This record gives sequence, structure tokens and C-alpha cells, in this order.
Amino acid sequence: MLKIEALSKVFYPNTVNEKRAIEYIDLNVNEGDFITVVGSNGSGKSTLFNLIAGTYPVTGGKIILNGKDVTHTPEYKRAFTIGRIFQDPNVGTAAKMSLEDNMITAHRKGMKGLKISLNSEKRQLFKEELKQLSMGLEERLKDNVGLLSGGQRQALTLLMTILSRPQMLLLDEHTAALDPSNAQIVMDLTTQFIERYNLTTLMVTHNMQHAIDFGNRLIMMDEGKIILDLNASEKESLTVPKLVKMFKTIKKKEYASDEGLLIL
Repeated sequence: MLKIEALSKVFYPNTVNEKRAIEYIDLNVNEGDFITVVGSNGSGKSTLFNLIAGTYPVTGGKIILNGKDVTHTPEYKRAFTIGRIFQDPNVGTAAKMSLEDNMITAHRKGMKGLKISLNSEKRQLFKEELKQLSMGLEERLKDNVGLLSGGQRQALTLLMTILSRPQMLLLDEHTAALDPSNAQIVMDLTTQFIERYNLTTLMVTHNMQHAIDFGNRLIMMDEGKIILDLNASEKESLTVPKLVKMFKTIKKKEYASDEGLLIL
């Protein structure tokens, strides 16, 4: 599905501000993988996502998606096959547009260029899709999205991303800005959609317990490198203290807790 070879990213090269954000990463993501990604601030998690999505140009290496080299493919073209959800619930939807207008936009993207009009049939389809969220949004198709809560907007963003039928899903701490109740709702919806549509998924999370509980693989990053890649069987007996201990052993750094590992 996704193959990354010797991927690197250097910001401000050959200057006093040069920063090596990604250090020659190799990664194979199989179809149907649900990989959680953890690491401290500055470890390269979001930069890796930006390189996969085409937001940043690479410094070196290759990105191959479904057998096609997309290393230099523009972000807007990759967006037809890669769905991405950010931490901010306001990013994925247009606040001044209605729910139905937001959804028809996502649906058009999913139809890969076919022209679709907003009609009674499509409105009924959107109502049925919105019922999956169990938030009563199926009765609010005419309301502007800006009237929704953060949790409702993030759930809507997730649904819209699914409607666009991506081949790969990138979740960039997509529950971090939500209160615990809404974060749990969005996370439950996320796992339902991933399982239902067999979506190949990479999920950055600040919550190490979530990284353990969800997905079939866990990747830990540090200083622009992947330092740990655990499969499903290795995750079965994993706990947060064990994961922190693995990090200490590999990096020879002393962090007292998972919070310290993720923040420092």
C-alpha cells in the first residue's frame, strides 16, 4: 500500500538554522494496517504526515503509494487518495456553509471527477450517513457548520473524509482538542469506519494508552527516526510503563512517565 524509502527532510539547509526533521526513514504500510504513531514534540510525526500528504517537498528518498511513485506529486492530487484529519475541529469543514453543502463537496471528491448535483436523493443519502454519528445532525442539513460544537464538527469531518473514499487515512491527533467525552465518541466512530471500510490508517496520538489499545501496529519516533515498530502480537501484552521502558532502553534517556516522554 505505502512504501517509504530513505525518506529525509531538512529545513533551512546550509544555514545556521538547518534542522534535520526526518532522518532516512524506511517504512512499509500494508493494506488494512492501522498504525498508531507516538513520540515527543519535535520527533517528526507531523513532518512525516506532511511528507506523505505532499504538504512539504522531500529532501531525499521516495514515497510509493499503491505501486506508484508519488514523491513529487502535488498535495492537491494526493488528496484524491489520501484523507487527512487534523487536531483542530475547525480545519476540516467550512463554517459558513451548510452541512449538506459541506457533504456534497466531500461526495464529489469521492466520485473522482463526476458531476453530482444536490437533490432530494442526495439529501436522503446524507441523512442516512449522518445517522451513523448518533448526534441528531441528520435533522440539521440546512444549518451552517459553524453552529456545531467541536465534537460535532470533528465527527462530521471524519464522516466527510470517509465519503471521499480515500485509499489511506492520516489522523493527526484528531481527538486531542476535544473534551474526554467527545474524544471517546470520535474515537469510537473512527474505529467503526476503519473496520467497516478496511481503511489503511496512520494515527498520530499524544495518548500512549490509545496507541496501545488501537490498531495492529505501533510506531515510536524520536529525533526524526522510527525507533520502535511493534506488531499486533507484540502489542498484546504492552503497557504504558513497558513502552516507556523500551524508549529508555533504546535512547538511554530517563523519562519518569509517558507524559514526560511525549512532551519533552
